[in-house]
Amino acid sequence: MDKPSTEVVRFAPKQRPRGELEPIDQAGHAVIGLLKEAADISKENIERSMTVAHRLSLELRTAEDRIREREGEVERRESRATRAEQWLATIKKEIEDTLIAPMEASRSEPQMLN
Repeated sequence: MDKPSTEVVRFAPKQRPRGELEPIDQAGHAVIGLLKEAADISKENIERSMTVAHRLSLELRTAEDRIREREGEVERRESRATRAEQWLATIKKEIEDTLIAPMEASRSEPQMLN
C-alpha cells in the first residue's frame, strides 16, 4: 500500500504587472462608475420631469384663464337673457293694456245701430 503524501504544494500569488489593480479595486471602481451613471440618468429624468411639469403648469394656467373668460361670458349672457325676459314681460303688459284691453272693452259694450 502506498503511503499518502503529506507533501504540501504552495502556490505563489500571481504577480500583477505594475499599475494593474487588484480585483477588489476594479470592483470598487466599477461600482463607482455605475453610481455616477445612475446619478446622471436620475439627473436627466429630473430635468425632463421639471420641463414637463413647467409646461403642464403653463397649460393649466392658460386653461384657467380661458375658464375665467368663459365664466364671464356666461354671466354676461345670463344678464342679457334676464333683461330680455324683463323687456318681454313689459312689452306683453303694454300690448295687453293698450291693444287687448280696449278691444275687449269695446266688444263688451253694446253697439248701437243708427
